[in-house]
Amino acid sequence: MSNDKNSYNYKNRNLSEVFKELQEMQHQPNVGQASNSEPKEINIQKAHSSSQTSNKRRTNDIKLSHIITGCSILVISMALFFPKNISFKESYAKSDTPENISEYELNRHRLNMQSIISENAGMDRVKEQVVEEREVEFETTYNNNGSLPKGEEVVLQEGIPGKDSVTAVKTYENGNFVEEIILAKEKILDPTPKIIDLGTSEFLAKHKIHIGDTIYLVNTANLKESADDSSKDVAEIKRSLDVKLLELPSEDWCKVSFDGIEGYLKTSNLTSSYTTPNIVEKNRIQRILLKVNIDMELNKTSGLTLNDYKKIFTGLPSDTNKIFEDNYQVFYNMEKKYNLNGIFLASMAIHESAWGTSQIAKDKKNLFGYGAYDNTPYESSYEFSSYEEGIETVAKSLVKYYLNPAGTKIYDGETAAAWYFNGPTLAGVNTRYASDTEWHKKIFNYMESLYNRL
Repeated sequence: MSNDKNSYNYKNRNLSEVFKELQEMQHQPNVGQASNSEPKEINIQKAHSSSQTSNKRRTNDIKLSHIITGCSILVISMALFFPKNISFKESYAKSDTPENISEYELNRHRLNMQSIISENAGMDRVKEQVVEEREVEFETTYNNNGSLPKGEEVVLQEGIPGKDSVTAVKTYENGNFVEEIILAKEKILDPTPKIIDLGTSEFLAKHKIHIGDTIYLVNTANLKESADDSSKDVAEIKRSLDVKLLELPSEDWCKVSFDGIEGYLKTSNLTSSYTTPNIVEKNRIQRILLKVNIDMELNKTSGLTLNDYKKIFTGLPSDTNKIFEDNYQVFYNMEKKYNLNGIFLASMAIHESAWGTSQIAKDKKNLFGYGAYDNTPYESSYEFSSYEEGIETVAKSLVKYYLNPAGTKIYDGETAAAWYFNGPTLAGVNTRYASDTEWHKKIFNYMESLYNRL
């Protein structure tokens, strides 16, 4: 029972208690040695028995001492070869320079065997040294650009990542990455920076436009030779006309092109279709009016729409019988069918019929006095079944004989005879059509007044 209890105590003692017990045993007197106070007369048999017991106990103590000493040496050796922060299950990947790993694995802490054992009880910790190619992020550079709308970005150069060769020690616990230590880096390729132009122009941003776009004048203005109020005038540009934006030297002035003429305008005098949606329609009309002059070519269409014709001929104060208001579509159709200016054709009818009030116009549906001679105008003039028939007859005659050079393809596969052709202008028609030398000026006055109704 005593031996079992001793055995149990040995199993449950820790290492520090063992060392303490060893130290106590070294300082104790040999077991069985007689005390000075003990009587010198000893029973031989008792002495012999005591001697045998003492020898047996000494032998057991010596064996136990050897075992404990051996265990202590083994534990200390393990502590020296396995530092506290390295697992007993830890493995190292082979590399060309294993000393690099050991350099970072120096034990700088006091050993604690119980902590080492508990830390490594169920942990799989692995370190490996790797050499990898890794991307190096490129930088992004922004440049302010006054020729772009504020906030808009334009990529001038795409960025390209660089490359580095990286030598590192990676640590994994139970298959999960924990940390890495960079041992060395070697540059392979420098990154290419990304370059972006960043717009700063509030004028362009406000009107949603860019360099090269079409912009419009909100008021009539003079095109300047330079970006200065006192500089020389290059041309006058009417309200609603369009110009092409070429440059933006400042927020106050811009360089533009107007029908091939370059110069400078103040930005405050300009707008866009985004800012002023109806400016496009106004510009279309203004462009048409810009071509209206006494020398304009009449063998071309006016560019007006059917709605434009309706607007022009509706509510004319002098059209008391509403002849022109009722026939505005006829004039439009003649323009499209025979490729001539319909406003010119209507102006002739107004002039020759005194707004449809002449006797020939009322009796014969002839607004032009077509076929009349000076001696007998009424008798010699043609009579038509409708105003439309008379209008179309005159249109065909003008195209075939007055407005186009000989051989010009006109209508129904025919070509122009050009018997009375002296140019496709009012003055050219006047030469052979009317004896009144001021006729072309009178016709133009009517044309101009009709155009201006737009």
